[in-house]
Amino acid sequence: MTRRSIPRPATSIRSTATAVVGGTATAAALMLFAAAPAGADTPVAEPDSFTSAFTAMATPDQVLNGEGVATPGQPGAMGTFTLRINSDLDIVCYDIALEGVTGDYMSPAKTATHIHQAAAGAAGPPRLAFPNPTPIGDGPRTSSGCMQGPFTTGLTPAGADADSGTGFTLDQIEADPAAFAADTHTVDFSAGAVRGQLTQIPVGSVATGGGGSAVAASDSASSSVVPVVGAVALGAMVVAGVTFAARREVRS
Repeated sequence: MTRRSIPRPATSIRSTATAVVGGTATAAALMLFAAAPAGADTPVAEPDSFTSAFTAMATPDQVLNGEGVATPGQPGAMGTFTLRINSDLDIVCYDIALEGVTGDYMSPAKTATHIHQAAAGAAGPPRLAFPNPTPIGDGPRTSSGCMQGPFTTGLTPAGADADSGTGFTLDQIEADPAAFAADTHTVDFSAGAVRGQLTQIPVGSVATGGGGSAVAASDSASSSVVPVVGAVALGAMVVAGVTFAARREVRS
């Protein structure tokens, strides 16, 4: 019987090269992602220290409409807003809890939960827009995290030509916390379900405010190096793994 020899398919050089190039591109993308600076309202890790802290006890009887007219919010609802600020880095960490707030959120801004530059009894534009507390329903709602400026709200006030967050920095809250109020808006209570004025509280065991150097430059620099090095190492592993697999394919 004559034995037929079935030719073995040739290894595709193009596919091997594509895999290696793809691995290199992945490594480059990881490096760029890790090294990219924070943009507007970027969620960030909690800093090592804070220059000030504030709270607001939000209730329906403090709500005002856009013209500054008292417009009671949702009966029985309440909210607590706790802010920790590092004004050197323009980072705010927030813990928001709502009780008795029901229905969907509604606001012309990009979220419905804000810090307004508005003294007690007065209306004013939003300067910070936080992620809305969840879950939506009849139970408690919470929202926590940290974000870094420059800040945007997604709202351009009538007669203005820029976002209401443009030019705002957190040291403005430190300079005059009573000039700022926290609130959240819903479909049924568009002027606000609850609202409360900011008041200063101690950071740790020491009352602070008005800025101050919170993080040494060397600490900031060293922390920014770690993710870049990690990305380079991970990218190198990707390239090495793909190249090794390609070599095994050629030799087998």
